[in-house]
Amino acid sequence: MMQTFRTEENYRSADRLTESELRAAIANREILQSTALAFDTHRQLRFEIGGTRAVMPFSQCADGAEDGAVRDIAVLTRVGRPTCFVIESMDPGPDGRPVYQLSRAEAQRMCKAEYLDQLQPGDILPCTVTHIEPFGAFCDVGCGISALLPIDCMSVSRISSPADRVSVGQQILCVIKSRDPQGRFVLTIRELLGTWAENAAAFTTGETVVGIVRSVEDYGTFIEIAPNLAGLAESCPDLHPGQAVSVYIKNILPEKMKIKLVIVNHNLGQNLRFDLRYFITEGHLDHWLYSTPESRKRIETEFNCPACNPA
Repeated sequence: MMQTFRTEENYRSADRLTESELRAAIANREILQSTALAFDTHRQLRFEIGGTRAVMPFSQCADGAEDGAVRDIAVLTRVGRPTCFVIESMDPGPDGRPVYQLSRAEAQRMCKAEYLDQLQPGDILPCTVTHIEPFGAFCDVGCGISALLPIDCMSVSRISSPADRVSVGQQILCVIKSRDPQGRFVLTIRELLGTWAENAAAFTTGETVVGIVRSVEDYGTFIEIAPNLAGLAESCPDLHPGQAVSVYIKNILPEKMKIKLVIVNHNLGQNLRFDLRYFITEGHLDHWLYSTPESRKRIETEFNCPACNPA
């Protein structure tokens, strides 16, 4: 059967399959998932599948583990989390009872060969945020294979932390920005969150809306009113990045890509993060232009370039 590749927690749960379904999954080399119960002193992940013990030797816990490229910490942190694998065999254990032999490494090799290696810069793909660092978010792009979504690729408007835009466990859409000679992806999301004009079309001069302070400068305060759209209000030294405020939209200027705001309420007293609104959800991008036709300032992304995909 044709395999559909997914992020790690989204495969069929082996725990819910009947014995005949498990036999079919083994025959078809189907990727399944189950929660790792322990990383034991033999350096293997332990599972239980349908009442039967299952183990994943360290060399099979990730592609590269056999060569020493994977550290123990990367494996032991799988405990308590959904982990994908193919079932390689069912063998008798030391006590004579059957034990499933699992391989996450093989699932990752299949994902790379049949899915990820076919993708190019500009392709849109689903991801799951796995952890956040100050410089960006790491995302599972399939079978636990990781790719970086840098902070400056999360939106056109400035943010202080990746946590301002995404959270661990969140399922998002990304675009492949580039890939290195080893095939590792760098991701971007801002191209899916709309152009200046697409975002500005949701707002009208004279209305009051909720915004998030993104930076406070001597000449004014930048306030985000949508994930890819910010305006400028008066300078307010008592405000801080991340603070929620209400703002009056004084003017919308497409020719300058500017929105003039007036702060109405400084003290909303709530944490706020805008939901991601995708204007593009599938397919491929060669080029993306954020700027309006009237603006002299060009904010754009070119995906179809040799530097994006070194041979």
